[in-house]
Amino acid sequence: MLRTAADFDARREGRGMRFGALALAASLMLPGTAGGADVPATLAGVRKQVESADYRMSGRLVLVNASGARKSSEVTIRARWFPGILRVLVEVTSPAQARVHVLLEMRPGGKSTIEIAHPGDKAATVVPFEKWNEGPLGDGFSYEDFIDSSYFWAGQTSLGVTKYGARNCDLIRSTPEGADRTQYSQVKSWLDQSSDFPVYVEKTEKASGAVKEFTYFGLRHTEGVWSATQVEAKIRGQAGSTLLIIDHGSANAHLGLKDFSSTQLTEF
Repeated sequence: MLRTAADFDARREGRGMRFGALALAASLMLPGTAGGADVPATLAGVRKQVESADYRMSGRLVLVNASGARKSSEVTIRARWFPGILRVLVEVTSPAQARVHVLLEMRPGGKSTIEIAHPGDKAATVVPFEKWNEGPLGDGFSYEDFIDSSYFWAGQTSLGVTKYGARNCDLIRSTPEGADRTQYSQVKSWLDQSSDFPVYVEKTEKASGAVKEFTYFGLRHTEGVWSATQVEAKIRGQAGSTLLIIDHGSANAHLGLKDFSSTQLTEF
């Protein structure tokens, strides 16, 4: 059986600063589609990408502090869209004291869940919704950032076509409505027009008003799939950042339900 929110608090208090840094997973590898300039066409493209996810990747999570010092952890990420649900399993594999597994299940319509497990746990712990805006290592990445569901929220507004660097982008503002469960008040996405892939994203937190900035580097197209080789997360106005650097991966991993089972979650 899954443990309760109180169990989560007790585990987090003892292990919080030992968690490895986590990063965005849901949009790191996306099957390529051509996007349009209007909101329905653009969203159709990016949603199709999420709904086609079937990838496995490995790399490093790097926490960069205000002085520039770096702390690195090794990580593997697997993701697969099943009918009506995106499952993402993130495994921080080293150093030993940072090991943690996080299973995220994103269901459009506000029924997403997050579970977490540590070495020695016999069952996973549900991360309570009110703690989705917390992170395993600082504020750069939160649990919710793993299930980037903003493209499925009810509120979607086109802010026109703009440039991000050399890329022509459709700028979309996503806002939660009704059953959409999130700790963010809005998300702005700069979507590359040639791929529908995000090159830059800003997320505004409801409680604090802080803006989190995610920049995607090294976009490439292999095996019919768009991917980023690196993602940087920063909190506006604060020094330091968190990097996800991808070293290896498979864009068509042929994953199944067994790859996201409770056994996988608690097996270290």
